[in-house]
Amino acid sequence: MTRETAENKWVRQIVDLQHEDGSWGFFHSLSRPVKETPITTEQALRRLKLLGLTKADEPIKRALVYLEKCLCRKLQIPDRREKLHDWDIFTGLMLSVWIREFDPENKAALRTANQWAEVITTAFATGVYSPEHYVRAYQKQFFLRPKGGRLTDFVSFYPVSLLRGVLPSKIESAMLDYILPHSTGIYYVYESPLNTPPEMFASLKASRYLAALEALSEYSLAPQKLGFAAEWIKAHQNQDGQWDMGGEAKDNIHFPLSDSWRKPEDRKRDCSARIGKLLQRIER
Repeated sequence: MTRETAENKWVRQIVDLQHEDGSWGFFHSLSRPVKETPITTEQALRRLKLLGLTKADEPIKRALVYLEKCLCRKLQIPDRREKLHDWDIFTGLMLSVWIREFDPENKAALRTANQWAEVITTAFATGVYSPEHYVRAYQKQFFLRPKGGRLTDFVSFYPVSLLRGVLPSKIESAMLDYILPHSTGIYYVYESPLNTPPEMFASLKASRYLAALEALSEYSLAPQKLGFAAEWIKAHQNQDGQWDMGGEAKDNIHFPLSDSWRKPEDRKRDCSARIGKLLQRIER
């Protein structure tokens, strides 16, 4: 952790809330936010990653030990079991995603990723998505049919994030072609088709759109598939070479990165830093 990162007030606030076991209490759902547990473990990890922490930093090291224990069922996350979908499979999916966000080669999380890769590879075996093949492959891997919208439709944050780096190129290409025009976007991230950028750049919706692009930008074929988005982003660059998404983009997740947005130059710097990293991945 750099000195600047360690002194960032957002980092300090989150790290100060970390429990002894490495968690922040509830993992995915927070039914009653209180002063002692205002965020979930998932929210804390997302924010810390955006603020620049890596697996080399002590808070993340502790969190990864906790996540792997939960994934291997030595511990259980304290969340209430949800009945609308296959909770154990969904939990393993969530835990594996956040382990791989910081440690892509973690063996336990990679096993989950490879299971899902088998499902998606079968679903796109003909070059286009087959819901029937998806259900059969899911049943073969997990010994039951998918239950609940977050598992019957794989276009959500968790499968999309988990599958980076584990798919054959032809399957990755077919999957991205399916995701980009998906009518409801990527669940948990963005609610509209990704092949049509939002009209307003200085907006919270545009920030969520960038989050969806960020989820796809780490796929090997991102430069080939996301060129249209790169052009849209560059079209909104200011004359001073920066980007400004406006005050509405402040969601306390992706922004702010600076201690404060009271000064417009801090907001522009944050927006430009985020967008610059995204463009590097898209145009690599």
